[in-house]
Amino acid sequence: MKQRLITICTVIGFLMLAHSVKAQYVLKLANEQYNLFNYTKAAELYLKAYKKDPTLYTAEHLANCYHLTREYPEAEKWYATTVAMPDSKPDNLLKYAEVLKNNLKYAEAKAQYTKYYTISPAVNQAQLKFWISSCDSAMKWIKNPVPVDIRNEQMLNTKESDWGAVKYNNTLVFTSDRENKAELEEGKKKRPLIRFDAANTIDKRIYGWTGNKYLNLYEQQNSITAADAVRLFPFIAGTEYHIGAASFTADGTEMYFTLTHLPDRKIKDTARIKTIKLDIYSSRRNSATGTWEKPVPFVYNNETAYSVGDPFIAPDGKTLYFTSDMPGGMGGTDIYYCERTNGNWGQPVNLKAINTPANERTPFINADGTIYFSTDGDKGMGGLDIFKALRKGSTFGTKQNLGYPINSAQDDFAYVLAADGSSGYLSSNRMGGVGSDDIYSFTPLLTATYNLEGVVYDKFTRYPIANSTVTLTRPKGILSKVQTNSAGQFSFVLNESSDYQLKGEKNAYLADNLNTFSTTGLAPSSVIRRNLYLEKIELKKAIRIDNIYYDLNKADIRPDAAVELDKLIRILKDNPTIVIELGSHTDSRADDDYNMSLSRRRAKAAADYIVDVGGIDEGRIIARGYGETRLLNRCSNGVNCSEAAHQLNRRTEFTIIEY
Repeated sequence: MKQRLITICTVIGFLMLAHSVKAQYVLKLANEQYNLFNYTKAAELYLKAYKKDPTLYTAEHLANCYHLTREYPEAEKWYATTVAMPDSKPDNLLKYAEVLKNNLKYAEAKAQYTKYYTISPAVNQAQLKFWISSCDSAMKWIKNPVPVDIRNEQMLNTKESDWGAVKYNNTLVFTSDRENKAELEEGKKKRPLIRFDAANTIDKRIYGWTGNKYLNLYEQQNSITAADAVRLFPFIAGTEYHIGAASFTADGTEMYFTLTHLPDRKIKDTARIKTIKLDIYSSRRNSATGTWEKPVPFVYNNETAYSVGDPFIAPDGKTLYFTSDMPGGMGGTDIYYCERTNGNWGQPVNLKAINTPANERTPFINADGTIYFSTDGDKGMGGLDIFKALRKGSTFGTKQNLGYPINSAQDDFAYVLAADGSSGYLSSNRMGGVGSDDIYSFTPLLTATYNLEGVVYDKFTRYPIANSTVTLTRPKGILSKVQTNSAGQFSFVLNESSDYQLKGEKNAYLADNLNTFSTTGLAPSSVIRRNLYLEKIELKKAIRIDNIYYDLNKADIRPDAAVELDKLIRILKDNPTIVIELGSHTDSRADDDYNMSLSRRRAKAAADYIVDVGGIDEGRIIARGYGETRLLNRCSNGVNCSEAAHQLNRRTEFTIIEY
């Protein structure tokens, strides 16, 4: 017996060692991808490593990957995991607060900022006040939205990144990293740098950071059918990598744009990761042939020292605005301008009146001289916010945030106005879009005829829930969000003959959805009332899934069970951070061991259905079989019961184990 125990222990020891070695190998691969800035692939590997060995290091890197790829719900989930783990660094609290802002959870973000301040002596009171004030301002803007109609330009947008739309003659020119059916494909995705492994050849098809193609310029032609409306912009940029957003002079004869290419000479340092800086190039349109000539580099390009990008050429072609991280700036990327005299560009001038120690992006100057730009260095809703500043002589005056819904909790940038001065385009990766970055149009909001009013309640106590987030889905999938006041109240302005949906959310609660309701046929000035009821999450409390029954000795998902599992899929989609245990139970008939095996097959069948049909990440579902160990009635072994009584025990339950 002693020898047998030694043998068993040895086998277990070898299995544990093999498991540990495999986990370390996966972690090594994940770190390699992370260090190469291939965050999408790294996240997949870190998730596998975490399942094998749930360490703080792996959780931190998972959270960082999701943050850097702007998957904010997942980032929130993993930063919440890291801050709850022993020895978590204070910096994780700060990142957690930032992604809470990105997810419109400003009250929760304020709490994390305050907690970070208490354990980080280097943070001064002024910095904390700025963070808190930003959250308060965001909540104020959401409760007092700007009267503007934001529409997702679905004919332009794809599941990839589409941004930077500008009018050019009878077309709309924009930037995208979409799949291009033609082999001409040259570039894609909005990032300030290209990084790559010096030991390997750069992939000319895929940008590792995003897993998409490189950025390129496209145009939408209004004169042809919708199916063929979007095509590559017809010019040769001279690079196989990123080509960024373009800006045109008023007469359409000159174009400025950003690109990246490999330097002609090899970089001599031995660093494993290389950085390729952004350059600005220009091209003139040949009046005789109508084609664009060979691009010419901007005189202040310096690809070995700093980046220049986001060009905006004044309509008369005499002033070029751009962003750069060149030495001598205020920090991050600053906005500069150069004036052209006798065909030569003067020295870059830093717009110190609007620049911050953080990043300024995508300048645009309106006909009246007002500058519009994006920054993440001033009071904003989260990520890049769009600001404006009126011209004041040779500089600009006080900055003003354009408010909600021009700005969102994510990145908002590339704001341009049309000739009417009130409509135009912006780009954003806000929630509810078609893909990553999307192009949106905006127009002044027509006079509304209806008000929607409601209260968010706790489902069981019926107490109102303050600072919960309510999302209104407008026509064409446009989302509007507000936060409830101290009495749990919310309101929206609605338009006539339109269909809407409502969703209420709050941390530690299950979301509530209201199906489509309409203003069609309502009398003018009607007040529509809709309340939402959120259920408090109780961890490890079993929740019965009604009507999930199984035929005797079978694990197949019956049609009536599929209907109920579809409801669970809806819950998981509405609450993207929860992790559940799916437990299956049998009746007492048949052998105990057989019943345990059967229940496990049933649990797996239900979990597989949710993953395969619902598209839910398998990491969010733990399938467990309990056999006949948790009967709901007296029908245990040897007790004579009806078929209905036995079927009551053949059930499936789910338990929330993490949120």
